[in-house]
Amino acid sequence: MSKVKEKIDNPFVTTGYVSAEYFCDREKETQDIIRYLTNGNNVALISPRRFGKSDLLRHCFAQNIISDNYYTFIVDIYSTKTVAEMVGKLGSAILETLKSRGRKAWERFLSILSSVRSGISFDINGQPFWTMSVGDIQSPTATLDEIFNYLQNADRPCLVAIDEFQQITKYGDPNIEAEIRTHVQYCNNAHFVFSGSRRHLMGAIFTSPARPFYQSVTLYHLDRLPLEKYAEFCVSHFKRQGKKLDDNVVSRLYSQFDGVTYYMQRVMNELFSKTSVNATCVEADVSKAVDEIIAVSSIIYEDLMYQLPEKQSRVLIAVAKDGCAENVTSGKFVKRHGLVSPNSVKSAIPALIDKGLLTQDKGTYKVYDLFFALWLVKNF
Repeated sequence: MSKVKEKIDNPFVTTGYVSAEYFCDREKETQDIIRYLTNGNNVALISPRRFGKSDLLRHCFAQNIISDNYYTFIVDIYSTKTVAEMVGKLGSAILETLKSRGRKAWERFLSILSSVRSGISFDINGQPFWTMSVGDIQSPTATLDEIFNYLQNADRPCLVAIDEFQQITKYGDPNIEAEIRTHVQYCNNAHFVFSGSRRHLMGAIFTSPARPFYQSVTLYHLDRLPLEKYAEFCVSHFKRQGKKLDDNVVSRLYSQFDGVTYYMQRVMNELFSKTSVNATCVEADVSKAVDEIIAVSSIIYEDLMYQLPEKQSRVLIAVAKDGCAENVTSGKFVKRHGLVSPNSVKSAIPALIDKGLLTQDKGTYKVYDLFFALWLVKNF
């Protein structure tokens, strides 16, 4: 079996980075980030979720100039709620990555990680794996010290990407930013990418003079893929497998989903799978594909709405119908959508943002999941 066949059949990947062959553009961004990191800089990479930050970092780390000379670690802390959970995610990610580098690499890490050694188990082949729960990390600060001690003393330089870094602001620990900043400052053998999707939180961490990370990183904002680049990418992959793509398909997708990479890729994945060899995918096929994707998730969406308090569900529907809602506490917005009062909207908005159902940007609000937004408009 060939290497490509082992990797993938549908070129429109929706489950993570595969290889450069299935990665669209980002040539300048790749060059910029590699240049910053290899010249001793730390980076704060900021963009809304589902723009492709994580895949971009994996693409950067897959380049020979990085993979041949550095240990690279990527950890997503989006689901963490405490410092202990964050430390556990970081330690586990490092161990899993080092396992592919051979016994000597992971043994060096474990020899330094003494505070949680009882939480490391071994399979029948002698390979280690992280088995500890959060409760097993008795002193997160001590374990974090050991992890940075390893990074400082690793046998090659390290690059560490911490995804959804703004999550640290929710730990309820007023010292965690200063602790991480101090570790980063004195860890000369490692450089870091702090990526995040909540722009106002990331901005507060890195641009406020009162915060520990002020002026300590290169700020880098990731924008949408250019339409022409994504169209070229799509047409090329259809053509390679004997299929045709009408010129209007990608522009229609780009407009409908505001150029957000994940949603375009998900629909293109569906369109590619439904287009036969020698056939042409046309604009009319887009609506059918979107409807099928939404139908698959309809039960999940119904459950989400059932669990929401009525005032929050009504505000969520209102925002979905506006698409990009502004002045949401105004009488005009309240009247247009038949809501209870401006105060009810004012109390519902923060709760919906905290639940990850709404996003906020410069006073405008959107439903985070664009497929969910379409389902809401269709059903309410």
